[in-house]
Amino acid sequence: MSEPGRTDPAEPTAEAMTPAGRGRLFADWRFLAPLVAVAVMAATWGRDVPSLLLVVVAVVLGASVLAAVYHAEVVAHRVGEPFGSLLLAVAVTVIEVGLIVTLMVAGGSGAASLARDTVFAAVMITCNGILGLSLLIGASKFRLAVFNAEGTGAALSTVATLAVVCLVLPTFTTARSGPEFSPAQLTFAAAASLTLYAAFVSTQTVRHRDFFLPVTADGKVVNDADGDDHADPPTNSAAVTSVVLLLVALVAVVGLAKVLSPAIEATVADFGLPHGFVGVVIALLVLLPETLAASNAARRNRIQVSLNLALGSAMASIGLTIPAIALTSIWLPGPLQLGLGGNQIVLLAITIVVAILTVVPGRATRLQGLVHLILLGAFLLLAANP
Repeated sequence: MSEPGRTDPAEPTAEAMTPAGRGRLFADWRFLAPLVAVAVMAATWGRDVPSLLLVVVAVVLGASVLAAVYHAEVVAHRVGEPFGSLLLAVAVTVIEVGLIVTLMVAGGSGAASLARDTVFAAVMITCNGILGLSLLIGASKFRLAVFNAEGTGAALSTVATLAVVCLVLPTFTTARSGPEFSPAQLTFAAAASLTLYAAFVSTQTVRHRDFFLPVTADGKVVNDADGDDHADPPTNSAAVTSVVLLLVALVAVVGLAKVLSPAIEATVADFGLPHGFVGVVIALLVLLPETLAASNAARRNRIQVSLNLALGSAMASIGLTIPAIALTSIWLPGPLQLGLGGNQIVLLAITIVVAILTVVPGRATRLQGLVHLILLGAFLLLAANP
């Protein structure tokens, strides 16, 4: 949480919400960046972009990511937890689906496994990268990273179940020759994903909301509206503005990533990396706003918010992406390969086991954060060099 008497820079002050303050805010680059990014996306979409202009696109993409983080934190501060974390996780994942479908429609050698590669990369990045980084930052700054084991454990069990049903089982089914589901199996996996995700959202936001709120060092739930007594929430108009700009920024992030995707694919090929690494790059780009938002929360000792973002993003990435891809596969050409390979299954299994050991005590040291980051490093190495 913020220090007494200090307002977090991501949170608008009361002065900023006056007419003069609003004028200064709209001159802020974080308000202009999403609009500029959409203009750049429209100007470059579907065109052969020169190398020099690709650098400009990359810079605008980075600005859009930072703007998305800012507006996500404004909205989260207004609506409180866990709704703020849920909003960002769902928004990013919905647009991630759009990017995957767009690239699958374009076809290519890796189109059949692109959804699997991207979703698995998102799970590993969230459950090891975002989670590990958040624990490392929190434990380094506050000695211990403290969170609610009940809510985090529920989220982790849901992620594990979704990952096994949607990504592991297709490897071992025999109805189809490859690592694919039959239509009946895919329908069950999609229905189960939506059911589990809806049940979790109900648990997180209605019946057991206190399980997902930040806690103090002695385990006491922080029950105020935004988790920070020292900064007033933004006004409704400011929150609505940030919601709109957040969605615009996220669309721009994914759209610009699509513009850069040919260059990404060419770079991956030039470095001799397998085509599946494209899914890793896509996941890294799409999850960058959540990574920065989770890191900011960890620096304010709101570790539960960071874990809500990490596990909520992993859950949404499977629970929303797989049903959407299952639906669109009716019109998409070619097979839909969802089953993981042997080394990927091993990495997923050890990630789940280590995450359970991390979550059960309700507090973690820098060691647990480093363990998860090492697992992320192992995933990236094997993705680049299977």
